Amino acid sequence: MILLPAIDLYEKKVVRLTRGDYSQMTVYNDDPVAQAAQFQEAGAQWLHTVDLEGAKDGSTPNYSVIEAICKETDLKVEIGGGIRSLDTIRKYLDAGVERVILGTKAVTDPAFLEESLDKFGRHIAVGVDIKDGKIAIKGWLETAQDSVEDFFTKLCKLGVSTVICTDVSKDGMLAGTNVDLYRQLSRKFALDLIASGGVSSKEDLVRLKELGLYGAILGKALYTGALDLKTALKEMEG
Repeated sequence: MILLPAIDLYEKKVVRLTRGDYSQMTVYNDDPVAQAAQFQEAGAQWLHTVDLEGAKDGSTPNYSVIEAICKETDLKVEIGGGIRSLDTIRKYLDAGVERVILGTKAVTDPAFLEESLDKFGRHIAVGVDIKDGKIAIKGWLETAQDSVEDFFTKLCKLGVSTVICTDVSKDGMLAGTNVDLYRQLSRKFALDLIASGGVSSKEDLVRLKELGLYGAILGKALYTGALDLKTALKEMEG
């Protein structure tokens, strides 16, 4: 199971939200590139990034930060948040991003998702954010009509290979991850599933690895010291 330390960006700073609430934001580092370098030094190979401003309005205000991380580190970077056009996908891939995560647009515009997969293949992942049993979109501010199971079925039919699944209720709470959710999804769907939200202990990681998950994203637990990245990487990826 791969581990992906996370950098959420707002006004070019490293921040974390609690349960996706923009009014509950903590700034952890003013220098995202330095933070990414620290993760690489600890042994990380992947980096999960989200443009929180872009997630709201579909813009790319933190693009220069992502470009700098790709240029100045050897990390494989995945980026989500406000990616709603083929030009934006191409822009990020040209900057050196390994994987682009489609969220809102993948839910609301299946034709766009299909075209993105056709043009960019394995470089496209889908972010499925679940809030109160429904799919959350537009920076977790709205919910979609499709049920979670129906949407996952559509993704499989379209040929999506990688899904980052976040339980919004767990995100930033350091209260454990939703193992039951990932167990159900991993049993039903043949996808590279990445767990996100609430991963806060070695026990969480062990349980996710036992499910055979492809990956897990580590966020607030790294910034508060609840998890040590170097140790977690050795135990989970070794």
